[in-house]
Amino acid sequence: MEQGSETSPGGEEQRWLRQWYEKLSSRRVDLVGDYAGNEPFLLEGDSLLLHCFNDPYLDFAKGFQLLHAVYLVEAFLNTLKRRNCNFHIAFYDGNACACIPKSASPKNHARYLFARGVIITHLQNVSRKDGSRLSIESFPSMTDSSHKKYLAKQGIYFVMCHDGALGEDITQVLLRKSIFSFMREGYNVALINSVELIDTKVFAMVLEGRFKNAPETLGPLQVLEPQQIELGQVSPSSQDSTILSPKEFALAACSDILFEQPTMAPLASYFLFHIALLGVLRLEERRLADADLAEHPAMVHGQSPGDFLNMFAKIGQKLLLKFQRKNQTSPSGEWSRLFDLLDGRLFLAVLENPWRFELADCDDLSSAYTDLHLRLQYRASIKIPNIADIPQSIKKSRTSDARDPPVDASVANWAVLPFQNTIFDAYLAPIRLTIDLSPEQSWKGTIFQELSHWHNEKRAVKKAVGERKGFFARRHYQWLMSEIEKYAASLTNAVGKVLEPETIIVSDKKSSDVTSKTKVHALPSRPKNVKGKKKDKPSSGRAAAIAEADALRQGKIDSKSRTVSKNWTKTAQDFANELDLAARYRKAETHLSKLSNAERTVIGAEVELHMLDSLLRIWIQSLEQKPDFNVATLIWARIASLVRLEEGMTQTIVKHIDVTVNALGFPAELSCQGTSFDRELSFNFVLSASKPKSIQIPRSAKEFQLLYCGPFFERSMDSQPDKRVLHFSPDAWQRKILDAIDERKSLFVVAPTSAGKTFISFYAMKQVLESNNDDVLVYVAPTKALVNQIAAEIQARFSKTYPHSGRSVWGVHTRDHRINEPTGCQILVTVPHILQIMLLAASNAQKPNPWSPRVKRIIFDEVHCIGQAEDGLVWEQLLLLAPCPIIALSATVGNPEVFSDWLRSTQEAVGNELVVVQHPHRYSELRKYVYFAPPSFSFKRLTSPMSLTTPGLEGNKNFAWMHPVSGLVNRSRGIPDDLNLEARDCLFLWRSMKKHQRGQWKVDSCLDPATCLPPVIRKPDIVHWEAMLKATLRDWMQNPNSPFDKVVQDLAHASIETFETENTGRPPSAEHRRDTDDESLQSTTLPLLCDLHEQDALPAILFNYERHTCESICEALLKQLTIAEDAWKASSSQWETKLSTYEEWRRLQEMNQKKAFGTSGKGKSHQADDKQSKADQQREVAEVEYSHWASFDPAAPVDGFHFADWTKISPLEFKEYKKELQDRGTKDFLVDGLNRGIGVHHAGMNKKYRQVVEILFRKRFLRVVVATGTLALGINMPCKTVVFSGDSVFLTALNFRQAAGRAGRRGFDVLGNVVFHGLSTEKICRLMSSRLPDLNGHFPITTTLVLRLFSLLHGSENSIIATEAIKALLSQSRIYLGGSESKLTILHHLRFSIEYLRRQNLLSANGTPINFAGLVSHLYFTENSSFAFHALLKAGYFHDLSSGLYENPELCLRQMMLVLAHLFGRRPCRQADAEFVERTVKRSSSKVFLPPLPREAASVLRDHNEEILRTFKTYVRTFVDQHISYPDNVLPFSGLKCGALNRVPKDRAHELISIRSAFVALSGHDDNFKSVSELCNSVRSGVFLEQSVIPYVGIYPEQSSVPLNAYLYDFYVNGDIHALELANQIRPSDMWFLLNDFSLVLKTITTSLANFVKSSPSDDADMLDIQGSGDMHSEQMDEMLLSRAENRPRSGNHRERQTLTTASGAGQQAPDNWDEGEISSDDEDIISKDKARPDGLRVADVGIASAEWEESNGRSLTNVLHAFQRLSAEFDSKFKAMWA
Repeated sequence: MEQGSETSPGGEEQRWLRQWYEKLSSRRVDLVGDYAGNEPFLLEGDSLLLHCFNDPYLDFAKGFQLLHAVYLVEAFLNTLKRRNCNFHIAFYDGNACACIPKSASPKNHARYLFARGVIITHLQNVSRKDGSRLSIESFPSMTDSSHKKYLAKQGIYFVMCHDGALGEDITQVLLRKSIFSFMREGYNVALINSVELIDTKVFAMVLEGRFKNAPETLGPLQVLEPQQIELGQVSPSSQDSTILSPKEFALAACSDILFEQPTMAPLASYFLFHIALLGVLRLEERRLADADLAEHPAMVHGQSPGDFLNMFAKIGQKLLLKFQRKNQTSPSGEWSRLFDLLDGRLFLAVLENPWRFELADCDDLSSAYTDLHLRLQYRASIKIPNIADIPQSIKKSRTSDARDPPVDASVANWAVLPFQNTIFDAYLAPIRLTIDLSPEQSWKGTIFQELSHWHNEKRAVKKAVGERKGFFARRHYQWLMSEIEKYAASLTNAVGKVLEPETIIVSDKKSSDVTSKTKVHALPSRPKNVKGKKKDKPSSGRAAAIAEADALRQGKIDSKSRTVSKNWTKTAQDFANELDLAARYRKAETHLSKLSNAERTVIGAEVELHMLDSLLRIWIQSLEQKPDFNVATLIWARIASLVRLEEGMTQTIVKHIDVTVNALGFPAELSCQGTSFDRELSFNFVLSASKPKSIQIPRSAKEFQLLYCGPFFERSMDSQPDKRVLHFSPDAWQRKILDAIDERKSLFVVAPTSAGKTFISFYAMKQVLESNNDDVLVYVAPTKALVNQIAAEIQARFSKTYPHSGRSVWGVHTRDHRINEPTGCQILVTVPHILQIMLLAASNAQKPNPWSPRVKRIIFDEVHCIGQAEDGLVWEQLLLLAPCPIIALSATVGNPEVFSDWLRSTQEAVGNELVVVQHPHRYSELRKYVYFAPPSFSFKRLTSPMSLTTPGLEGNKNFAWMHPVSGLVNRSRGIPDDLNLEARDCLFLWRSMKKHQRGQWKVDSCLDPATCLPPVIRKPDIVHWEAMLKATLRDWMQNPNSPFDKVVQDLAHASIETFETENTGRPPSAEHRRDTDDESLQSTTLPLLCDLHEQDALPAILFNYERHTCESICEALLKQLTIAEDAWKASSSQWETKLSTYEEWRRLQEMNQKKAFGTSGKGKSHQADDKQSKADQQREVAEVEYSHWASFDPAAPVDGFHFADWTKISPLEFKEYKKELQDRGTKDFLVDGLNRGIGVHHAGMNKKYRQVVEILFRKRFLRVVVATGTLALGINMPCKTVVFSGDSVFLTALNFRQAAGRAGRRGFDVLGNVVFHGLSTEKICRLMSSRLPDLNGHFPITTTLVLRLFSLLHGSENSIIATEAIKALLSQSRIYLGGSESKLTILHHLRFSIEYLRRQNLLSANGTPINFAGLVSHLYFTENSSFAFHALLKAGYFHDLSSGLYENPELCLRQMMLVLAHLFGRRPCRQADAEFVERTVKRSSSKVFLPPLPREAASVLRDHNEEILRTFKTYVRTFVDQHISYPDNVLPFSGLKCGALNRVPKDRAHELISIRSAFVALSGHDDNFKSVSELCNSVRSGVFLEQSVIPYVGIYPEQSSVPLNAYLYDFYVNGDIHALELANQIRPSDMWFLLNDFSLVLKTITTSLANFVKSSPSDDADMLDIQGSGDMHSEQMDEMLLSRAENRPRSGNHRERQTLTTASGAGQQAPDNWDEGEISSDDEDIISKDKARPDGLRVADVGIASAEWEESNGRSLTNVLHAFQRLSAEFDSKFKAMWA
């Protein structure tokens, strides 16, 4: 098999293919949680086989272990299935050779190809099982037409493929041609050889490619493909046979072998005996070690057994092809068991001694063999020797040769260290273990006096830290609060009004009543039915006084009402002078929006009637030509608004509404009841009851409502007034939530964005604030941006006075930001990591008045983040550890029933009842459009928006509406639960279904809107109708013979063409459309924004998931607007005149200033001659200064060339924001973009810029923001339109729904627009029809968490809060979401995690944390790397390394950095080809692949990993011995049993295999393992063993074939971020975060070591201030700017509690005043022992006592600390250069 050379015709294409592949970029993503969700993907079959055949433990060389290979395939598929992957498998005949590993000998290739055929047959039979969703297909090639149809039908999301790395050239080319073909068709490719299984996640590299200058097709390879193999002649006996069983297949193959080579008859006889043995041996009996087999199998009559197996494989391959072609569908029954057709090692053992297996009953074996022998003789028509003819002497001599495999004595006799703990013992009681009672041995290598440190087994004393005092501290706090207040001022409530703070008063009694000191500024309406009512005479003087006061108050109200009415009369007269009716309407609308609540009660109804009058006049005019249904829609909306009013509805207004309803032909039910009060209108209404006009709408009332009025339907769902809610009447589902909060129950609420979830949190907050001054509510948000928003909203909503200092309503605590004392506030807003630290901090569980027990409720916002790969584990641990009732909120949970069941079990375990509330309906609907950019576009300037617009974008031909059902192009997906239809969607769906109904597929008459909907339609009516329509559509969808496809095509046609010719423009035809891709987004975004502006559909958020693209779009917009503006200025006489007038004004102003103030040289005589007084001169100057020219800026953007709304903020306010951003080094184009109303928002921006963008957007000054997903997660950034600009790997079903939810601003918009720009139709349909991904959890009881729980117990003296946390964790019936493991399994795992900690000297025998337990705990976010680091530290490796710090610091620090780069921030690369390494890696000046670990470090980690292996082998063995009695003989994916099932074995050899899978043991392996990976990957069934939760880090390269990226090491050595991007392929958007994370690791290490050396007691709470230098930069910048503003030196302090900075930059708490900072005797010892260092550093400079750790050989922990401090300082200096 040879591929074309590069000089051959195909060589050029192959060279291009190789170069193309090398340039592909890749991302490592969680395939289910962050990418595909429940969407199906295609698994390329030969890639799967190559991945499995590459397993180093599979024997296809000496033996031919077919069943082991099948097991490997099934095990891999099962791992995908258990992680909720939805996949199909496709095999391609042209790729068959690609499954052969590079290590395979050419003579054995036939074995792999035969195994390929067997596995395909096996999987196809598995897929045919009832209920199987798995599709196994086989195609001649990828260009086959049936293949393309298959991909389209299955709705494949991406393809998983092998790239052939480290393989043969032919394999590489075949597989990379496949990758090219798939990507050419628009599919992303995930590399199967990069798959990493971490907990419940599947990570892989996903390739993203470009196709510039790509050939249309790649030429075929000149290879012998399997379908070209000549089948040749077969024996006459097998030509017409029907193969029904593996035995028949074996006989047919042996017959063909003997037909070609009769001399192999003896081998065939042995082979048949081996076949007979397969039927009587149990699976575990078939394990044969290498010692049991001859090193070189003996020849039999001159024939090699290996040649026989190879020939059998070749013949078998031919037979498979033959019978598969003859029988397209394989027969059922035993045919499917070909997967256990042969066992090569068993065959070789039979050759040596057929009688080695001592069977209890040999009758079955003998009869089976005799039958096979006779049948083969008959088929082959030749004499075949019987195995019984073998001389008895041989049999006896071989019987005693079988040797038992060696037993791992280190495990068999391994006992656990003693452990007793009063809290844990009760939970661990069921676990029976052998205890090692011998004296404990310390580790190898002394770490000096460490055992006497770390608390020294003494109680930690927590020093109280007082509040920060002093002017600068108060000033900094005031500045922080002013920032929050600015942010809060931009927030609005549910009805679009500015938030007003409510003063909270602590309730005297427990009640659900709302008690607050709220001032209500509202004028009560006139009393109803006042006529005829007699006033009661006062019965006493007091009553008379009260009555008199009431009368006086009423008089004032009446007076104010008359004033309001009088002012409105004058305003209405002014409006009447406006001849433009649309402008008149807009003026009245603006006037209404500015009315206070009190004014609305008086004249609000009349103002709305005035708006109705304007609309009616426009409608009457439109009837003369063509009815304008936009106006008719607005008329309906205004009437619907009026009839819902209760205040100010006079009899006159009611009469005019009735006249209007009748005149337009609206249903009579659209009416209202007014009060007895009446008042004359301030204007003349256009319609009169005495002179009716024929202005009826030319449609039926219901059709009109459904087509146009859906967004204005009344939306309440069983709404009722509730005294707990002030501003609106809550729906039934909202009242259920309030009841649950009042009853102190836990809540899980699933409701879409804008449904009304927000008030839930604030009601719970208010309840806590009113209860007392001590209770605490914690609000957990997933991002720091959301934390800041929630804090600002609390600031805007609540105020409270406390009797004692140190308390506050709210506090913010993230790692880089803190406002108010976290333990002194009642509402703490934080992120998951910080809350976890606080709950596990012993200091917060200690008396007096500990913080943790005061937490009464925790709110988890965006709780679906539990499914995230990075932080999901912390979310899950918090839900398990929560010490109080919780509220979990989310809009996007794919499996709410499963999640709620798990959450209910976790809450019940701690005594809390969980209430689940699901509400599927948004308040405002979302309407989807596809934007088609015009073929040519020349921007002149923005035009004014349409005067009267209705919701939606139907007025512009460039927007094509998409019906939601048109996206259901794949039946297999079903209908997503959250696929919502608005009113007109339902109407078109019903019409289409009626049109295509036939036969049994009828549309029930009850679905006819004429009968099922009331005259006046409400939102609940549409919800009910929608449910019935979708039920019928779902039935049609499930049957392939139904007209479902025609309905989808019909609605898709309607979507792309038109739905109503009179209400929408037709989208451009194909020749007038412009294709949009990522590179043209910059040129097509401005036309899009212009069209949105014209439709009055701004503000808009444009989502693109590439940070660089977001910025480039902003730059392009800015450039296009500036060029157009400059061109206009150059050609505009109007601008020239304006500019000259401005210059003249400036000249006059300067002259007047000189005239007014004179010159300094004037004398008294000159002053006497002046004719004007000084006051007159100043007055003249002031008049000039207040001219409108004073605010004119010729450099400011001209109207028509920007998107900003300058009526929303003052120029002075914007100038302040601009200065703040410029001071922080914000890029000029970003600031200029804000000036033109365009912002950018992504995580790479500085915090201040992002905050300014959020504020200005909410103030509606900015009307365009280009963002990544940072604005999709809960941020209050409501807009009219959301645009998805360009495709991305991260544009998934989950992200689509989160981002789309920003559209449709509650309180502002009744409909949200969702626009697709630059996406393929396939991707759009997929986004609309995809289901949300199911949430999967993580195994929460990690080794670090166990250690931290012991720290909590020990540090808090077994406090109640600590014991309850452990009880909550260990009492769960279902320990983690999606896990099926039993509680007993979890407890076993916990016990051996404790054993590991004991053996690492991190726990004492009674559970006390000792030695470096604090350091490991503080590095919890790096698990499992923290344990590898600890192993090196414990073994003295860093002591030895740092001993040379002062002699050769560069070498010492480089080697230290190399070791750390192997442990922390590990990023796997794609497996590399030799050419890539030679051409790119070796020639690059940068380190691309991480160099191997230093020998000494590798030796330590190797020992550490071996100890982990022994620990967890013992865990598996004890669990198996105590809890597993069934055999390991079931294939994991298909569930088929293998081997003899009923016979009881006499031989004991199988008992020696108890923890390894019997399937893996077939290749000769026993219970001895070389690595933890081998143990985890080959452990027997029934045992939970997840490698990610074992504290193991594989040593590269000896324990990992995937190279590690050297980006950290290279950055430290070279400091070149450009090299990181080009050579290491680190995306610029990720670079800052990766480097900051490592900086945080260094800070944590240095701070923990410093505390250790000083013997300072510390717990998790002490590490809250530690942050990476990147995070510190923002805070330091704020401090610098504040200092500059006050003209004072910088304090060097950037948080509320002052810190002293060590040489490394790690913060340590400093005293708040000098009294608290008195020098202790210990500190005096430190100072007295200070001595100089060669590098100039003194021990006092870092605040540690070095002499205590010094030894003569220079090895000391002090040196280790110095080394890490220097390393941290050097790394940070290079890191900070990134933003210098």
